[in-house]
Amino acid sequence: MEWLATVSHGEAVEWRKALISLLIAFGLTQGIAGVYMLTFRGLSYSRTVVQSMAMGSIITCMLMLAVGNNIAAGIGIAGGITAIRFRTTMRDPRDVVFVFASLAVGMASGAQAYGVAIAGAAMFAGASLLLHATGYGSRRQPDGLLRFIAPAGQAGADVSGTIAAILSEHCRTFSLVTLREAAQGTVMEHAYQISVRHPDLRSRLVASLQGVPGVEDVSLMLQEPTLDL
Repeated sequence: MEWLATVSHGEAVEWRKALISLLIAFGLTQGIAGVYMLTFRGLSYSRTVVQSMAMGSIITCMLMLAVGNNIAAGIGIAGGITAIRFRTTMRDPRDVVFVFASLAVGMASGAQAYGVAIAGAAMFAGASLLLHATGYGSRRQPDGLLRFIAPAGQAGADVSGTIAAILSEHCRTFSLVTLREAAQGTVMEHAYQISVRHPDLRSRLVASLQGVPGVEDVSLMLQEPTLDL
């Protein structure tokens, strides 16, 4: 290992300290990436985002170690970074927060502020798990969108009471969002946002509406508020 000392000069960080800094940065950000995978909800999961967290911390740690107290080197590295064009966009601000946390851990490790790096990573991971477990920020959303066709005119008025009774029986809440004529005014297309009293009642609701004379094309489009398309 003596050859490492020969290539180090000036105020460069001793290689053993640099290795420790890089390992701490890599290990802590793997923990952050693990928390991200555990708490992720959605359909746009990207393996490369998770890997970029761990690899990004190594890069920032390496840059901090290279700069040290050399202001000229810091300006040069900053200028080189600004020349890079990152064209990958992140749709979820939460992804950006996790990546930024990984970079911050790398910076703290590169500055050899190990206490800050460990405490910051632990606090960030703990806060993420706490917010995920408590459902902080979530709001009650409708379970789905109910659509069907009912007769227009007097025939529609006759079945409207039956439809309202069925919705009241099966749904906690329901609100009409769309009502329009179809088939040259002979039928009306209904669309309701609904919240069922229990998930088991969804199929019963559809079956009950299909049993009403004149009601056709009953469909229930479920929407999960924790999934992002």
